[in-house]
Amino acid sequence: MTARIPLFAILFLCAAVAADALEDPALEDQALQDQRPNVILMFADDLGYGDLGSYGAQDIATPNLDTLAAGGQRWTDFYVAAPVCSPSRGALLTGRLPVRTGLYGRQIRVLFPGDSEGMPHSEVTLAEVLRDAGYQTAIVGKWHLGDASHRLPTRHGFDEWFGIPYSNDMDWADGVSFDEALRMRAAGRGDEVTALYAARYQRYFDPRLEFWNVPLMRSRRIGPSFEDSVVERPTDQRTLTRRYTEEAVRIIERAEKPFFLYMPYTMPHTPIFRSEAFAGRSARGRYGDVIEEIDWSVGEVIKTLKKQGIERDTLVVFTSDNGPWLTMREHGGSASPLRHGKGTTFEGGVRVPAIFSWPGTVEPAVIEAIGMAADLFTTIAKLAGGTLPDDREIDGVDLSRTLLRGEPSPRRWLAYYRAGELTAFRSGDYKIHFVTEGAYGDPPPRQQHDEPLLYNLREDPGEQIEISAAHPGVVARLVREAERHKASITLAEPIFDQRLATLVITNDQKGGH
Repeated sequence: MTARIPLFAILFLCAAVAADALEDPALEDQALQDQRPNVILMFADDLGYGDLGSYGAQDIATPNLDTLAAGGQRWTDFYVAAPVCSPSRGALLTGRLPVRTGLYGRQIRVLFPGDSEGMPHSEVTLAEVLRDAGYQTAIVGKWHLGDASHRLPTRHGFDEWFGIPYSNDMDWADGVSFDEALRMRAAGRGDEVTALYAARYQRYFDPRLEFWNVPLMRSRRIGPSFEDSVVERPTDQRTLTRRYTEEAVRIIERAEKPFFLYMPYTMPHTPIFRSEAFAGRSARGRYGDVIEEIDWSVGEVIKTLKKQGIERDTLVVFTSDNGPWLTMREHGGSASPLRHGKGTTFEGGVRVPAIFSWPGTVEPAVIEAIGMAADLFTTIAKLAGGTLPDDREIDGVDLSRTLLRGEPSPRRWLAYYRAGELTAFRSGDYKIHFVTEGAYGDPPPRQQHDEPLLYNLREDPGEQIEISAAHPGVVARLVREAERHKASITLAEPIFDQRLATLVITNDQKGGH
């Protein structure tokens, strides 16, 4: 005779099994792979921490980004791996610190036009991981990891690219080239170079299209071959944000399988340009106009996802490559309430806005915990069912449980690097500075601290109140953690400085953007 099990017992057993399944990491991983999202990763250029409404801006309207932040996760303590363009982008795409990959320079801080070097082919990019997992991959925007043909993004996992190869101010239409300026300095003509750059600096505040000769390019991967072309030169920078948006919409509309769309905007890196439709719209002047056009672009992308019926199937991430270029004054953005900006390892140089949206999946919240752009490599690969390389150290950690379940961030500490030098270290709420220095001629002058400075970033994000004397135990603990981190690093030779191999350059002649 078959025993009859009461209905309430069956329901109880089912509930128990379901609860166990939710706590089983293997089943959870399988569930993630079964719902592999499309991924859109938006990366602004030189956007300040205080330039979005959801981060405190009151004179720039960013309704689309604010809506994403309200419906998703807004991270308050999110960082990039470097305070300037190229090394920051390299870490984003490889999940590895620049000092491991060589994507940094001690004297030349970023890549410049005509460089033979760039993203090493030995590195595995996020685009390669996702393409191997069956994703369509595309980049729309600024690359800045090598403009030689063998270094373009289609050689590093992207099926197609539409954008500019480096910063929008690097290819001056007149005057001396970057290499010529280096040679002039080596020949003792440094004063002439300083005067040249001072004259160029003034042009940023009344930018004209004819000042720069930056190419707008298109590249496609066709089987084992590549098709590269220059669409326009000089680029009409007034229309860049609009054209990036149109290209992104086209890619989304024709996608036939899961896609990865990387959108590294050119703006608001100076010179800042916006289309006629946005001229004069913002209370923050020209800079605010540029940010409001980027916000419009984000809105158009979201509209397209809704129109295609895939908004709930798509993870959208918006962040920036570093803090604002404060030397550019009203054209340079705001890091408020943080200290300093681009080029430095004060908070304003490396802490950036970060918004995650995946309706119905990402747990809405404000996350007051540490995250890092290198973590996006690991996190997105995990969500997409990709396979991480196991033959190298990966610095990015997996944030997926924080995104999906609101669990604490697994990132507990952060190493701050500038030009290959460990200048600061954060653990929990505390940060120590080994070296402090301004950037682009702004104070403070470089100072190496025999006794590290200590700040509590939770209570003092502006790094105004130095507290090492009151907390010697905290200083000692962070020094030990920083030393342990340094011991784990095999320092790669700086790729960007290889350009100096044929030039005699003194130590104080540093390039950088």
